Amino acid sequence: MMPLSRERRGFSQRQMARRRFFVRWSKRLLPALALALLSLVVFWPEIEGNEDRSRVSFRRMVMPRAEGLRVVNPRYQGVDDLNRPFTVTARTGQQPGAERVLDLEEPRADILLSDGAWVYLQAHTGRFDRAANHLDLKGDVTIYHDSGVMMLTETAAVETEAGTASGDSPVAAQGSFGTITSDGFRILERGAVVVFTGNAHAVLEGGRR
Repeated sequence: MMPLSRERRGFSQRQMARRRFFVRWSKRLLPALALALLSLVVFWPEIEGNEDRSRVSFRRMVMPRAEGLRVVNPRYQGVDDLNRPFTVTARTGQQPGAERVLDLEEPRADILLSDGAWVYLQAHTGRFDRAANHLDLKGDVTIYHDSGVMMLTETAAVETEAGTASGDSPVAAQGSFGTITSDGFRILERGAVVVFTGNAHAVLEGGRR
């Protein structure tokens, strides 16, 4: 004899309504929750990276670097131990890091000599150490003496307080005496002595040496 099947219990109307409500909202909430979790996984590294970059940017603003200092038309004046003045000027000056050193564009220097004459120097670029009163010049360095002598070279080192200058690049000098070329030069004793070093060759007025 076959066993009797169990009688199935039916759901009440209230239970059916509650079940339909749960199923309907589950279909909406589960996809939204899954999308939110996926977005968090994908963008979390970017969120952490942005936070770190913000902190680095803030520190840079609080502690600006020294090389940001730029001076337009800088002018520096001084005197030697005998109160003879010298002046260094430029179109612009950029501080590379050291407090008293400036990189110069179109530097110029005026130096008063022992006999009351003066020397004027100019170049494309230069570096001036104010503490040491030392000026390095580069690029079409031109040196004028008020006697009418002009010297052209590519590099020169100038001690502004001592009134001396020197260079180891080829140099050409021109004046009322004629022309002189050599491998380098030395201006000593605040312009009283000029020495041409290495392979010096002179073409003098009225003769050749």
